[in-house]
Amino acid sequence: MPIAEYFSRDYAAARQRFLSAAGRAGAALASYELPGQVGPAGEALAIDVARLGDPAARSALLVISGTHGIEGFAGSGGQVGLLEDRLHEALPGSACLLLLHALNPHGFAWLRRVNEDGVDLNRNFVDFSKPLPPSAAYEALHDWLIPGDWEGEARRAADAALMSFAQTHGMPALQAAVSSGQYTRPTGLFYGGTRESWSARTLARIFTEVLPGTVQRLAVLDVHTGLGPAGYGEPILDGSQPADRERARRWYGADVKDLSTGESVSARLVGTMARGIERVRPQLELTFIGLEFGTRPTLEVLTALRADHWLHARSGADAALRSRIQRQMREAFYSESPAWQAAVYGRTADLAFRALRELAC
Repeated sequence: MPIAEYFSRDYAAARQRFLSAAGRAGAALASYELPGQVGPAGEALAIDVARLGDPAARSALLVISGTHGIEGFAGSGGQVGLLEDRLHEALPGSACLLLLHALNPHGFAWLRRVNEDGVDLNRNFVDFSKPLPPSAAYEALHDWLIPGDWEGEARRAADAALMSFAQTHGMPALQAAVSSGQYTRPTGLFYGGTRESWSARTLARIFTEVLPGTVQRLAVLDVHTGLGPAGYGEPILDGSQPADRERARRWYGADVKDLSTGESVSARLVGTMARGIERVRPQLELTFIGLEFGTRPTLEVLTALRADHWLHARSGADAALRSRIQRQMREAFYSESPAWQAAVYGRTADLAFRALRELAC
């Protein structure tokens, strides 16, 4: 099957393609339907999980798509490819493979990065029984990020203010202030929420109901898009122990970047999924990689995100502007170029195979 046929044009087609491929591979399937929400054509929205391999495995590889909704186009295509190319046949006898499709099905279906509550899932895994992380750096920029209008003077003034901030403090400082995670502006970018999301609760269920309780070593590949050179997949380690960095570089190579050191294309983040997994299964040896595929220049991606949040925070956008913003979002986080799709699948398959090889040791 040509690689382009692993990828889909919308969530409904991606889900059906994934379920069909999982069925042909003989995977055990579990589905968790998002209550009270449907897609653009009235279709059900769900997290689907396919499991292959030893049900009493000691090691596991988990590949996740759609943590950031619209980024699911790339991750879903990679997962379908893994199934169609029968990568699970390389599983060592004491391991299993889990493919989690569309952790944020609402964002995937509606072409948004955030979930049904406007929450960025990869900032939502904080301990909500404790004081929330500070948001002062983001607060200083919020009104520029989401101006009063999108095609008038307020937008021009906001853009100038953001560029002045970047020139004064540097682009890394702007990226960190905007994207590290904030907990005060529900309509803002990279909002982590004030309570555990449905997706976070469901992920905890999956770790209880689908991931074998016998698993002691877990490798995670969480597929993302939007940052870095077009088509390149940067492996970003989200670890909490000194040994995690050495292990990740031994498994995947020297191009692994450590999120905690500021060396990756991503800023340092709070409330990430890796911390949530550690709370649910603290005994695991966890090797968590966010695999980030570049699409367009960083400022274009930020502009698309700002436009999307402006569209949902302000009323009055006409149909033409709404359509244009949705097209911007799609192009910021996905490419229909066969070369880009081949790069995404090839890199995903390569890292998956490397993980399986190491889990056999």
